[in-house]
Amino acid sequence: MKKIIIYCFDKWWHPVLFCVLTIGLLAISVFIPQELIQTIFLCLFFIGFLGLLFSIIYQLAKARWGAVIYTTGIIVISMICFMYYIGAMFWKIQDKPDTYADKLKIPTNIQIHQPNEQTKLDKTKETDFFIYASSQPGIYTYAVWTRKIEKGMTYLKAFEVTKNDPLSVDKLKERSIIEVNNPTDSIVKFGMKNNKEFIIDEGDWRKPYAARFELWFKPDNGGMERKLLEKNYKIHGWQR
Repeated sequence: MKKIIIYCFDKWWHPVLFCVLTIGLLAISVFIPQELIQTIFLCLFFIGFLGLLFSIIYQLAKARWGAVIYTTGIIVISMICFMYYIGAMFWKIQDKPDTYADKLKIPTNIQIHQPNEQTKLDKTKETDFFIYASSQPGIYTYAVWTRKIEKGMTYLKAFEVTKNDPLSVDKLKERSIIEVNNPTDSIVKFGMKNNKEFIIDEGDWRKPYAARFELWFKPDNGGMERKLLEKNYKIHGWQR
């Protein structure tokens, strides 16, 4: 084993050559759809990068300053290439179409609303809520109108209409919280504060589908949470 290590690192260009080869494989992996091959090439790159770090330690011990400088330069180049790889893979993933809504049909036998424009002045005489289109398809806000209600918070749950799939389960409740408190019999509007928005992850901009939004209320006094209303909306998923 000792002889193998000496053979690999005694010539400083051995680990450099191997790392350069893995950089090339990493660049090729961006265009390969098989995730297993991508993972193998990425692991080889990390092995090559670690080889450079060990090589620097070895060359320092041997006081081979020129080799240290060359190897350090390759390490810097490797880090830059890896950052480009991360960026390329990120945009590749973002560009990958979301197939969630491919086979979904929007029912015609139920009432389905369109998200309102935020500039629209909505009015209602009863407890109600409105979903608003935001800066991009798949990103929304909402507001609640309610008469006498104890102090607490409202939040949303969402489900695809035809399959009843829950949508954005991990994020929607937390991102759609609105604090409410109305001791009067008059209708009062409550909205999301600090420009907060919520996102529907499933689907993308090209394929609209129908979702059932449920308005839930959680009182501050520890009472049971209860559903106040539900409405169907035609929505899009957020395309990252």
